[in-house]
This record gives sequence, structure tokens and C-alpha cells, in this order.
Amino acid sequence: MTHNYHRDELVARLVRAGELLVSGENPEELDSYFDTENFAFHGPDGFDTDHTGLTEYFQALRSALDDRSIRRGIVLVEGGRIACQTWIDGTFVRPFTHSPAGRLEPTGDRVVMDLINIFRFDDRGRLIEEFVRFDNRSFLRQLGAEGA
Repeated sequence: MTHNYHRDELVARLVRAGELLVSGENPEELDSYFDTENFAFHGPDGFDTDHTGLTEYFQALRSALDDRSIRRGIVLVEGGRIACQTWIDGTFVRPFTHSPAGRLEPTGDRVVMDLINIFRFDDRGRLIEEFVRFDNRSFLRQLGAEGA
């Protein structure tokens, strides 16, 4: 059975999925917010991946950062699409293995990913596609990457 989700339900599902990605809690619940077989992620610098690749990236981020949080700013909804501002932050205390510059050693500093996201949902309210833009260079500089 299909269900056409109301905008507030889609936003609530998006917020909860983000919280679970950042916290690492309840992977089964997290998966329920995605079309895990068909999900496509399109990130900066040609970083395209699937649901598994996205969860692996967030696993590496969780491993590297303590005291993580996620916040949403402006949220725009049109049909099955949501565009929003997102901030993910944490304290960089262990190596980060999934940076575009390779493995980065911890600095102990607080770092912030400042993102613009566009999400597409299917008619069952599951995330099927995500487009992300953010200043990779600024994030790499915060992580202590040489030459960033």
C-alpha cells in the first residue's frame, strides 16, 4: 500500500533519519527511512554512492567525532522533495578515514559541516535520492588537512 505523506510527516522523517545517521543508534529504524536498494547519494567532488556507502561514511564520521549533533535550518518542501540547511558538528578526537584528502589525524578541535541538502522521497515516504553541497575545503581545513 502506498501512502502520500504530508509535508510535516516528511520533515519529521527526514529529521529522525539525520539524527540516527549522526548518532549511530537503531540501524533498523534508520533503514526504514530509506529505499535501501535504490537510494542514490550525490555529494561534492563527484562523491556518488548508495545507501551502504552513505552509512559507511557516517560510521567513519561517528568514529572520528565525539559530542556530535545535527541541526536543520531553513526547510523548503515541494511535493516529495525537501531542501534544507544542515549543520553537523562534533569534536575531532580520533582519525577520520573517509576524507577526500585521505586519513586525517585528530586535532581535538570542534568542527562543523555546513551543508545544503536536497532530498527526494518516494510515495512510501522513504528517501530515494539526496544531493549535498558543502564547502569541502573549509571542512578539510577544520580537520587540519595540509594545503586546505
